[in-house]
Amino acid sequence: MKDSAIAPVQRVSSVDAYRGFVMFLMMAEVLRLEQISEAFPDSGFWSFLAFHQSHVPWVGCSLHDLIQPSFSFLVGVALPYSIASRASREQSTSLMWYHTIRRSLILILLGIFLRSMHAGQTNFTFEDTLTQIGLGYPFLFALAFTTERIQWTALGAILFLYFLAFALYPLPGPGFDWAETGTTADWEHNLRGFAAHWNKNTNFAWNFDRWFMNLFPREKTFRYNGGGYSTLSFIPTLGTMILGLVAGKWLKSAVSATWFIKRCIIAASILFVFALILNFAGINPIVKRIWTPAWTLFSGGWCFLLLAAFYYIVDVKANSSKFLFLLVIGTNSIAAYILAHTIDSFIDQSFRIHLSPHYDLIFGEGLRSLVSGTVILFFEWWILYWMYKKKLFIKI
Repeated sequence: MKDSAIAPVQRVSSVDAYRGFVMFLMMAEVLRLEQISEAFPDSGFWSFLAFHQSHVPWVGCSLHDLIQPSFSFLVGVALPYSIASRASREQSTSLMWYHTIRRSLILILLGIFLRSMHAGQTNFTFEDTLTQIGLGYPFLFALAFTTERIQWTALGAILFLYFLAFALYPLPGPGFDWAETGTTADWEHNLRGFAAHWNKNTNFAWNFDRWFMNLFPREKTFRYNGGGYSTLSFIPTLGTMILGLVAGKWLKSAVSATWFIKRCIIAASILFVFALILNFAGINPIVKRIWTPAWTLFSGGWCFLLLAAFYYIVDVKANSSKFLFLLVIGTNSIAAYILAHTIDSFIDQSFRIHLSPHYDLIFGEGLRSLVSGTVILFFEWWILYWMYKKKLFIKI
């Protein structure tokens, strides 16, 4: 693609490749690189890979931490194209809203279903990627019909009010029962001073969930989420989707490839500066698990850079054929998400039954998860490739 006007398209290969990349990172959890790193404690190579396949304990960021914000960001990027496609089929606004509400409900219910697969009863939980997107999607759809100025204003209001809710929530006092949080007062990742308002399971969102989560049938009373995740993270996640919405409008209306890439780089730079100032000044830490406003800005910066990079490599340089591996996953992301949460153990057990109970020991004990994980990934990708060739795409 040359540096010229970009014709409107219904699918942009770079967006699918970027989506395929982050979905592959999620699917690749079956490689269990942390186990391999533990088997080879002196290897910096495996330690590096293991770190980037894990979420950081609290403050900071790894590559794995960018999966959910990227997926959420790309929902926003795709929305202007989706609306244009529906408008071209002369769908009314009412019908579009019907599809929006339906999609939102399906995402929420699908997220709950996948989290309940190995539970004794329905696990009503709302911190999953799909449920978080589903909760915010109707608001994103409404904002898609507004001006860019209103979208940026909405983003600022969302992040400021979310910041305020945490900042005004009282810190643990002398008689605070830390057993109710799943953590301790001397946990090494606890923040001090004003930043302590965003500590694990002692914050505003945690307190909300102690009420909200117990409105649903549960085996036992909800006290805390072990990872510190919360339902209300869907609010700043909406902020991430708004950033994607802005990027999608830029991409769809870009007058040239250079114009779009420059805008993404400038946006990323501004977001990084604000996020890092907030973090290092102790005003608001960069924490993915509770999706702090600083995290929204920081991860959003990475999303803009990654979108620009994929756009340049895949579309501008016309390399889409070289990214078939990622396109197969990215064009069927919901199917990939479901496969990754449902059939991994089935594939592994099938190999143990029909090939060898110890097929994954071919390279020794330390690399067994690499072998079994590669087998699982191969068959999941093969299923997606078969669907790709047959043009079978799961859409919500």
